Amino acid sequence: MSAWLDIERGPAPLIVAFPHGGTGLADCADQFATPWLARVDTDWWIADLYAFARDLGATMIATRISRSVIDVNRDPSGVSLYPGQATTGLVPTTTFAGEPLSAEPSAAEIARRRAAWFDPYHAALTAEIARLRAAHARVVVYDAHSIRSHIPRLFDGELPQINIGTNGGTTCAAELAAGMEQVAAASPYSHVMNGRFKGGWTTRHYGQPADGVHAIQIELAMRGYLAEPAALTEDTWPAPLDPVRAAALRPVLTAMLTHCLAFATGQP
Repeated sequence: MSAWLDIERGPAPLIVAFPHGGTGLADCADQFATPWLARVDTDWWIADLYAFARDLGATMIATRISRSVIDVNRDPSGVSLYPGQATTGLVPTTTFAGEPLSAEPSAAEIARRRAAWFDPYHAALTAEIARLRAAHARVVVYDAHSIRSHIPRLFDGELPQINIGTNGGTTCAAELAAGMEQVAAASPYSHVMNGRFKGGWTTRHYGQPADGVHAIQIELAMRGYLAEPAALTEDTWPAPLDPVRAAALRPVLTAMLTHCLAFATGQP
């Protein structure tokens, strides 16, 4: 464990990654319009929601650094994951809603942040994949995300509750993806496969089914585990984790992770 990177190693062939749950601004705090805006798009309480995963033997990797400092789930070259669509980059300068967040950083500053946080995060993830792959024929990387249900700049209307991303079926075996969709379809929650969110850089980079590494992204609409306010202000956001909503959602998430483990271990 470091000051900003948490790694809990488990024996099972499953890694649950949390690239966007951090709120730390490190030495960049004075570069943002406000600290609140720098944290507004955090995947709030995501590691708490999935805390049960450690009991399944999963390895858990989480950064404490805010995605506004550097987004460890973006292409480090700066190429957009969603060409032609609104999104945020490796070092965001706006919020999801398009509010000004910071000035455009210099190339040297981007390189500094990448060396300090992006590269070590992915070195750790690569090492954990290699550790588990040495012991298992298959390893599943489950990239855990959440987002507000209504962000007009990014998508129309209300986002489905469970958004499964496999980059069009390229990042994992069809069997794994189909089972995840079956779990979602059997739940009381709306879902979509490869809709607005098809998987970020982590899913696309590490998902190499031919090499025994299967990656999948699950983007949850936050209304499933907290009460989203009608208006986002410093007084209303972030909303606290709602224990009742979270308790209803966790069995579905448990079924998804259980399916990932069954797939990875070759169990029926």
